[in-house]
Amino acid sequence: MFKPLRQFARALRAPSVQEREMAYLNESNDAIELEYRMRQVDRGMFRKGL
Repeated sequence: MFKPLRQFARALRAPSVQEREMAYLNESNDAIELEYRMRQVDRGMFRKGL
């Protein structure tokens, strides 16, 4: 009964900071770019609003 409602609510939910960071890191093409992106995340690129 509540499964469709839960699925609908999950679809409307905005991604968390951790999910956005992981998606950003997963877009890297090689190890050098991954390291660069990891440094950006460590510096707080996604956490400035918190």
